[in-house]
Amino acid sequence: MSDLSHLPLDLQEIAAADNAQRIAFIRGQWWIGYPQAQASLDLLGAAIENEPGRVRPQCFLVLGPTNNGKSMIIEKLRRDHTPPVLPGRDEENIPVVVVQMLTDPGVARFYQHLLEILGSPVRRTARKHDLEALALSILKRVGARILIIDELHNLLAGTVPAQREFLNLLRFLGNELRIPIVGAGTKDAYLAIRTDSQLENRFHPIILPVWVEGDELNRLLQSFVATFPLRKPSFLSSAELQRWILARTGGTIGEIAALLRSAAVAAVESEEEAINQRSLRLMKYQGPAERRRLTEKLLV
Repeated sequence: MSDLSHLPLDLQEIAAADNAQRIAFIRGQWWIGYPQAQASLDLLGAAIENEPGRVRPQCFLVLGPTNNGKSMIIEKLRRDHTPPVLPGRDEENIPVVVVQMLTDPGVARFYQHLLEILGSPVRRTARKHDLEALALSILKRVGARILIIDELHNLLAGTVPAQREFLNLLRFLGNELRIPIVGAGTKDAYLAIRTDSQLENRFHPIILPVWVEGDELNRLLQSFVATFPLRKPSFLSSAELQRWILARTGGTIGEIAALLRSAAVAAVESEEEAINQRSLRLMKYQGPAERRRLTEKLLV
């Protein structure tokens, strides 16, 4: 067994396990608390604690390209604020309610989907007024302190009247429930909100840009490496390697994570035991541009 002093103590035990266990561990890792993500969590966490009950609670837009960490932040926030289930308690407490925006942005369909998530499915023929009353009642009963709408950019798939109706719904929910509303999506989510000046003023943007070469990217790469149970240290700080990783991944954290995990798996399988030039060559990873080229080639 190699010297494992480069690993934290909890990872040294995992690094001593067999290859199958280590590969399963590598593939199971997904959350890395890089500064921008942690700052976003802190901001949303403070809103959960301080905003509910205010006449005009602060709302937020979590904005960034696809696969750049928005859903991971939302899931982390939900898990961190999910209270334990207490024995003998019938009523569930759901402080963080997360619903995905459907490609059909109708208000009635949104309420139906929200009620399904809250464990109260209803008939498709139920009237919008009844759906609204039931959804508001349940949200209050389960102690919702924040409502998060993921993939909010899907709002633009609707007609202009449907978009306007849904924007009015966002304003109504914030006023009626007196809790923060969070929309997460691409820049199109911001473009939709911007059409309503009152909503634009109420929604504070949280931007998750693509990664660029520099110290922050270096820290991100090192944070990932520190979670892999490899038996030799990996060195990923060179500017040349950073540029190569950005070119392969497009600079989104989801793709960077996929590349590094694939390289870590290759390091285990090849017995390199470190992410280096050989394990990077052997990894089974295709970046967005490569996948696009392959697809276009197959469609010719």
